[in-house]
Amino acid sequence: MKILCISDQIDPQVYSPRIKERFADIDLVLAAGDLPFDYFDYIISTLNKPLLFVFGNHHLDDLKYYRRIWNDPMTLEDREYMGCGAVHLGTKIWNEGEFIIAGLGGSMRYNNGENQFTDFQMYMEMLKLLPRLVWNRIFKGRYVDILLTHAPPKGIHDKKDKCHLGFKSYLWFMKAFRPKYLVHGHIHLYDLSDVRCTKWKDTTVINAYSHYVINFGD
Repeated sequence: MKILCISDQIDPQVYSPRIKERFADIDLVLAAGDLPFDYFDYIISTLNKPLLFVFGNHHLDDLKYYRRIWNDPMTLEDREYMGCGAVHLGTKIWNEGEFIIAGLGGSMRYNNGENQFTDFQMYMEMLKLLPRLVWNRIFKGRYVDILLTHAPPKGIHDKKDKCHLGFKSYLWFMKAFRPKYLVHGHIHLYDLSDVRCTKWKDTTVINAYSHYVINFGD
């Protein structure tokens, strides 16, 4: 399976009349946050492939539509396909074919803004995934294949300022559940020498800034 990973920047190689030529063999798109829905719409309508996404700490106007509201007649399943057919993966697990993909959106709390978390709060988000992770381990032989996040893990691709600091809780997740990949955004890459891929224990951590293609199974 070939996976197109995107985040944080509308990439002219993706948002292009040649997108079908460049990415003809893509099977799935993962969006790691801070991108507008009209960009998703263009990708889905031209590639005709599923797109899974998490919200970051910007472009949050539509986040309210994906929050569970106790008296809202719209079901959570209805909300999954809002936003041009993209599937919201925030704090949930999704099966795409034979692949198991989990999502955790948001960034480290730095100014009390929307979709920001302390490390403890992110641990609490992870606990919501635990029943499904255990079910996967029992019936599928593994917990998860890919963790899609916006922020990076602490000490891997992150920065020293509080806004761009990574979550220590992601290190625990990788150690406990051993996803093959963790795909994140949030950290902009301006230098070709910047590190984009890092191996940590059993997981390859990938910064999806702009775009990156994974050959799953290689």
